[in-house]
Amino acid sequence: MFGLQPYERGKNGLFSYFDDLERNFFSGFPQMNSAMGFRTDIKEEKDHYLLEAELPGFDRKDIHVDVNGDMLTIHAEKNDEKEENKDGYIRRERRYGSYSRSFDVSGVDVDKISGSYKNGILELTLPKYGEKEIAARRIDIQ
Repeated sequence: MFGLQPYERGKNGLFSYFDDLERNFFSGFPQMNSAMGFRTDIKEEKDHYLLEAELPGFDRKDIHVDVNGDMLTIHAEKNDEKEENKDGYIRRERRYGSYSRSFDVSGVDVDKISGSYKNGILELTLPKYGEKEIAARRIDIQ
């Protein structure tokens, strides 16, 4: 009798043709989706953290930083539309993309967060809470 042999997603399988078609079709477009996010560096200093987020091509008005409880969210959104009329031809291009990332800011004094945006880099200064003294106490056992 013949054994059951499942289809494999190997190089010469049926699915590889569809995968290659999708990969080749979308290869010319920039990777602007929220699943990928954007690059960030977080440095710990003595009294604060410095968060540097790479957001090239965005204007300051396109970037929003929100704090909700212990969660800081950076959201950047870009809508771009160009139209060109030349020699009887009309060319229209539309691009849309957005990034969003969230960070846990427990241990950060959220009321004192400050930020700046220059040359495609968003810098956020996240001040730490002052040193908390841990009080020692004895637990009574009932």
